[in-house]
Amino acid sequence: MNLAAIRKDYSLRSLEIDKVSSDPFSQFRTWLQEAMQAEVLEVNAMCLSTLGKDGFPNSRIVLLKELDLGFVFFTNYESAKGKELESYPKASLTFFWAEIERQVRVVGTVSRISAEESDAYFLSRPFGSQLGAWASPQSQVIANREVIEANHIELENQFSESTIVRPMHWGGYRLVPHRIEFWQGRPSRLHDRICYEKDEATTSWKIARLAP
Repeated sequence: MNLAAIRKDYSLRSLEIDKVSSDPFSQFRTWLQEAMQAEVLEVNAMCLSTLGKDGFPNSRIVLLKELDLGFVFFTNYESAKGKELESYPKASLTFFWAEIERQVRVVGTVSRISAEESDAYFLSRPFGSQLGAWASPQSQVIANREVIEANHIELENQFSESTIVRPMHWGGYRLVPHRIEFWQGRPSRLHDRICYEKDEATTSWKIARLAP
């Protein structure tokens, strides 16, 4: 296996600073729609990076479930990422849409969404996923898979689709960005990078081209 010899030249599109939206959320929605039209696999999958107490970053894939004033995702508050976000509520997100040779990077602050918002989303989930939120002590060491399978069976006997409620240890977070970068693959590694950075004094967005 010769990893150094692996090459892919990007040539599908370009990204011009005078053609992007003045608002990064509008630009993101445009790109997200185009990714959906291109049938990108797991189009709402994003790599969430948090900072551990040991100073090391931790990354994992989560799913974007709402886009409003920020990027909303859901998880177990007592999981590793939940504990890290409580200790250090800053994080980054990365979307990579290989089919259209695009990447979006988002950096910002994170806070829990309201209980009402979390309830509404939880009740919209399939019953099996609702039970899963109850059954898994996420990130904790377990003896074997039978532990969560037994939990799942017990919860099936305890709840029905009409009686289940959201566990208090599970809910949503919203990452409100101060920087969003749009990356378009180009030939010879001369990629296009357009960065939006929020001016905290005016709340407007500064837009700049970055070298690849």
